[in-house]
Amino acid sequence: MSDDELQGSTDPVDLSNHPSGLVPTLQNIVSTVNLDCKLDLKEIALKARNAEYNPKRFAAVIMRIREPKTTALIFASGRMVCTGAKTECFSKLAARKYARIVQKLGFDARFKDFKIQNIVASCDVKFPIRLEILAVSVHRDFLSYEPEMFPGLIYRMREPKIVLLIFVSGKIVITGAKKREDTFRAFENIYPVLTQFKKICIHR
Repeated sequence: MSDDELQGSTDPVDLSNHPSGLVPTLQNIVSTVNLDCKLDLKEIALKARNAEYNPKRFAAVIMRIREPKTTALIFASGRMVCTGAKTECFSKLAARKYARIVQKLGFDARFKDFKIQNIVASCDVKFPIRLEILAVSVHRDFLSYEPEMFPGLIYRMREPKIVLLIFVSGKIVITGAKKREDTFRAFENIYPVLTQFKKICIHR
């Protein structure tokens, strides 16, 4: 599926890949890259307009760009973390832009070992879920549910290795994937389980 389709296309859902008829929306891509050189963070913060650096609070320069709207954490070792992009392509594009900014500031920055580290997606199944029943079901070994501490049920899927946050409203957050296909597969795995624990609303 293309990035355009995930950004709100009205095209019909491919049921061969998404039997539930629902496609999770990618919300945040976290990636890393090695700039392969030592960096003077104070100098970067002084010279770059879109950067802030407070070493007492955090040992990295925080840099932001508007297009694609992202935030980078740039460490003195040359390691960089990029967050906030909505697709893998935008994450890589943003990381390249940050690397170019660092190069223009006079550092011999490269672009090595780019990797997607985490994909966060969300979906709404459009029906309420009986979390208290799901929590004591045959799935209990895979989940934790402590509503006094956190309103969502945390489901740790083993294959693919994904964490799902499931809320009584039917909202689902899917995190931990490095490939979007794993995000979609995890959702299709959990969807039949959720339908079993659908809360029936009786209107009087």
